[in-house]
Amino acid sequence: VQLQASGGGSVQAGGSLRLSCAVSGRPYIMAWFRQAPGKDREGIACISRVASVTYYSDSVKGRFFISRDDSNNTIYLQMDSLKLEDTAKYYCATDRYTSCRVVVTTATYNDMDYWGKGTLVTVSS
Repeated sequence: VQLQASGGGSVQAGGSLRLSCAVSGRPYIMAWFRQAPGKDREGIACISRVASVTYYSDSVKGRFFISRDDSNNTIYLQMDSLKLEDTAKYYCATDRYTSCRVVVTTATYNDMDYWGKGTLVTVSS
């Protein structure tokens, strides 16, 4: 399984960015994590292959939206109303067994099968 994230960059607070992640294979769930400097990696959005059920962490709910396009094996993270505290390196990840509910609450690096290289998002005032 290979993952390749893209779309990071610099944006002013209140702006938007869209991240993409090309996914190979057929994982059970596909997710976005982020890690800010000095902080733990946190799961922020997750989508299941079956029924495309989505979950979000409280920190991004209502501002970020995860979606998938099976025609090109890609997941997206639309990030709107960006805040300074959204500055972080963003990672896509997949897993065969972990539930999306776990991803956005307690999941850590070891809970996911595969990780892509991160893409940096910087939000400035």
